[in-house]
Amino acid sequence: MIRRHRIADADNRRLAHLCGPLDAHLRQIEEALAVHISRRNAEFRVEGAREAVQRTTDLLDHLHALAVRPLDDERLRLALVEAAGPRAPAAARARKVAADPAEPEAAADVPLALHTRHADLAGRTPNQVQYLRQMLAHDITFGIGPAGTGKTFLAVACAVDALERQGVQRIVLTRPAVEAGERLGFLPGDLAQKVDPYLRPLYDALYDLMGFDRVGKAFEKGQIEIAPLAFMRGRTLNHAFVILDEAQNTTREQMKMFLTRMGFRSRCVVTGDVSQIDLPKGLPSGLVEARQILADVRGIAFTDFTAADVVRHPLVARIVEAYERQLPAAPR
Repeated sequence: MIRRHRIADADNRRLAHLCGPLDAHLRQIEEALAVHISRRNAEFRVEGAREAVQRTTDLLDHLHALAVRPLDDERLRLALVEAAGPRAPAAARARKVAADPAEPEAAADVPLALHTRHADLAGRTPNQVQYLRQMLAHDITFGIGPAGTGKTFLAVACAVDALERQGVQRIVLTRPAVEAGERLGFLPGDLAQKVDPYLRPLYDALYDLMGFDRVGKAFEKGQIEIAPLAFMRGRTLNHAFVILDEAQNTTREQMKMFLTRMGFRSRCVVTGDVSQIDLPKGLPSGLVEARQILADVRGIAFTDFTAADVVRHPLVARIVEAYERQLPAAPR
């Protein structure tokens, strides 16, 4: 199928940002959506399968609306991931909702609005959208899948949103202090300095979503707490949004201990990648066992991510796919 698509109200500066240097962005769109694009001024000639052509024209309109300034690699990558998924790009969803705001299917397609520094933060793939909705609807949510799928970042975003809306009084972030196949020996400093390297990814997500100053003040007020999993025993966490990261490195006992910490008006999110287990050989992962034991427990939801949900550099998705083909993850 061949379609000629002209962008309405085209602006030369925005067109330049949309196409990228030497049309580099158009080449990325071609590769992601399996189409061929040629351009003359504001008119694009798109050739490919019917559905791919429709996705491409919707994506071009969407990117043109965003191209007030040059499109960075991250924004372009997220738009490509969204366009290549089963759902239509954001521009098409917006038109659908505008046409009939009362339509349930249209309303379900609207990205969830989270109160963070990123006004446009939303799920980019169907699994990410499902994950966000499950975190809002269930007391305990598991996000399981490969690196780069947004498991931890989206969980922290939901926690920040809940804190900003005063849905919870504090955020508690924890993870097991297990080294990734290395032995670092004794680390210098006090307890906070010793566990800091293991918890750094959680700090990074907080700084990105709240800003350095806001995070610092939240720590001072006790609104945010980051602690190693070993120090969670014996606690009851009320009015809290609790996240357990890198849960594939928990033992059976640790996972049970963590899940039973939840108190009243609290939510719990567990994230992990069962293909990157760093426990001693022969020791079963608490996350793998929890997936099996809790599958039918009411009030608990599971989201399983795949390489198609990777929103980092496109090469990351191809690396994940290559490992999945050669080294299928075996339950432990």
